[in-house]
Amino acid sequence: MTSTAGLVNALTAGEDGGRPVDVPTGEALRDAVAEAVRTEGYDVRPSLVAARALHAEALRARRVFEALAAGDDATAARLVNEMLVATEARPQLDVDESGAHSLHFHGPDDSFARGWTAGIAAGLAMAIGGDLGSRLGVCSAPACDRVYVDLSKNSHRRFCSTRCQNRVKTAAYRERARRP
Repeated sequence: MTSTAGLVNALTAGEDGGRPVDVPTGEALRDAVAEAVRTEGYDVRPSLVAARALHAEALRARRVFEALAAGDDATAARLVNEMLVATEARPQLDVDESGAHSLHFHGPDDSFARGWTAGIAAGLAMAIGGDLGSRLGVCSAPACDRVYVDLSKNSHRRFCSTRCQNRVKTAAYRERARRP
């Protein structure tokens, strides 16, 4: 889910802590996708066509995060079901170099874009269906609409970053200090 949040934040326009976020284009779009999905041992360079496909999926995923943040689970579930149908997500056990198996979701072909779009849809479905939808959110800070996955123990996260949290707390402190 953190890759999904990374894709949404990197590929959708909005605000990040009061700074405008534009949708990257061309090589910058490819770079943003590669950075959002990069993990240790997984470093890819998607095609521009694949990056554009993930941009479209990030827009759909943003709507899911927003619906969940608004407490509209029914809309979030409907959107995810539409994504599952569109991507034709199917589970598959894949084996890694050590011989261990892990569950991945693929589309009707194993291309980069189809695999990732199916995985995004399936991951969102598992989060909502597994009662973890409340851990997907949109930043509560003013002038910020970046999304996050709450991995905290107590599930009380409200901000996309420490920067936004500090910005809100500093503003509240200054407001209290101004009062007589």
